[in-house]
Amino acid sequence: MARHPTMSSSHYSLLIILILFSACVAAGETLDGHRIPKLSVRRQTFIQDRKQAVRASILSEDFQTFFYNQTLDHFDYRPESYATFKQRYVINFNHWGGANASAPIFAYLGAEAAIDDHGVGFLIDNAAQFRALSVYIEHRFYGESIPYGLTLDKALSDPNVRGYFSSAQALADYAEILVYLKHKLNAKDSPIIVIGGSYGGMLASWFRLKYPHVALGALASSAPILYFLDVTPQGAYDSVVAKDFLEASFSCHQTIRLSWEEIDRVASEPHGLTKLSNTFKTCRPLQSSSQLKDHLIDVYRNNAQYNDPFVRPVKATCNAIDGASPRNDILKKIFAGLVANYGNLPCYVNPPSTPSSQTDLGWSWQTCSEMVMPIGITENTMFQPEPFDLNSYNNDCKRSYGITPRPHWITTYYGGHDTKLVLHRFASNIIFSNGLQDPYSSGGVLKNISDTVVAVYTAKGSHCLDILPATKADPDWLVKQRKIEIEIIQKWIATYHADLRTLGK
Repeated sequence: MARHPTMSSSHYSLLIILILFSACVAAGETLDGHRIPKLSVRRQTFIQDRKQAVRASILSEDFQTFFYNQTLDHFDYRPESYATFKQRYVINFNHWGGANASAPIFAYLGAEAAIDDHGVGFLIDNAAQFRALSVYIEHRFYGESIPYGLTLDKALSDPNVRGYFSSAQALADYAEILVYLKHKLNAKDSPIIVIGGSYGGMLASWFRLKYPHVALGALASSAPILYFLDVTPQGAYDSVVAKDFLEASFSCHQTIRLSWEEIDRVASEPHGLTKLSNTFKTCRPLQSSSQLKDHLIDVYRNNAQYNDPFVRPVKATCNAIDGASPRNDILKKIFAGLVANYGNLPCYVNPPSTPSSQTDLGWSWQTCSEMVMPIGITENTMFQPEPFDLNSYNNDCKRSYGITPRPHWITTYYGGHDTKLVLHRFASNIIFSNGLQDPYSSGGVLKNISDTVVAVYTAKGSHCLDILPATKADPDWLVKQRKIEIEIIQKWIATYHADLRTLGK
């Protein structure tokens, strides 16, 4: 297949403002205002990330593109259920040991985005030593896998189409494709390991629960399967954000904590919003202080969620805030933190409206239908309290889609209210990996459930860091985390092959 396009330096300079602002806003806000930070594997909003974005794609021509005629509705038998759509997947055959050797299949389960480079790090780094076939399947309604050949906005505007956009349908898609591939490749004895990050990590763990006969095991990276109503406290996410900033710099944490009242104070003055607009060099005049505060919250959340050890955005933001002058001007300090994130731009905050990305559109629907993750800001963080309000959330979704969310469906369908018992009794061969600097780790599995459902975490890790491509600069603790994961998967496969021999296969 052709290489995925990368951003040239000329495109970078022309589009940087719109791309960065849309990415940052998307990281913490959906179209309708229900503020669930997206579960993307990786960000590209911090200035150092943009420098890395011009690197050549690692999703090389070694990955061949295929399309599967996928069933639209796996769970009903009405005539329209039998419709099909083209679902995209890519395969790298280079390292596969073949069906005769019962060599494994690594399947990366796509999440709320088109097929991209971020998902293949684990596959590329480990396929050779496992002699594994590498497969990456795109999630329905993303990328080129949208039913009826529609654009996503058209699909979501049709209630008869968007109803097929769910995690359960996506898991059934993956099962159907993987069973088809094993049959096509005569690889009935090749074990499948599913891998996913963030929302994709949730899918990987749920896939192992729902389709244990298809997947031998699952690596679920940064998968907050516990962040649902009545399971995890709503303020857990932002408590980790505040902890990350406090650990980076007490003075920075305090400056941010005091900034909200200062923003409100200035906004209440005559021409106060104009003053704030000038101080923060907004792209358009602010209409309320909430526009500025919401943007800043998104920036800080994004910094914390993707606080990797190479760029260290939390530390960089705090260094800028602490080093700004005059030292007694809180707002100038906060603005310096913005510049540290974006670089020197003509304007910041409140950019012109742009078409929503596919991920923004799709995640808005998913969080309105079933992925209701109650993230709210409670007392004793560095933010002003902003509790999760289910009634307001429901109203947002009714206005957008004419539906009421089902906040308890995920835990009902996958078993979440007593997850430890469910996983202990019914699950095996799942690795839940996390980095404790990731705010979403507060909704993750952080303790071993059994000998085969295990938690592998690092104190300094960030969101999905373990499944991103390895580099020579990786710290020892990250190398160790990946090594543990590999050794566990090796044991699964060795046990499986021993079982095959016992059964005379």
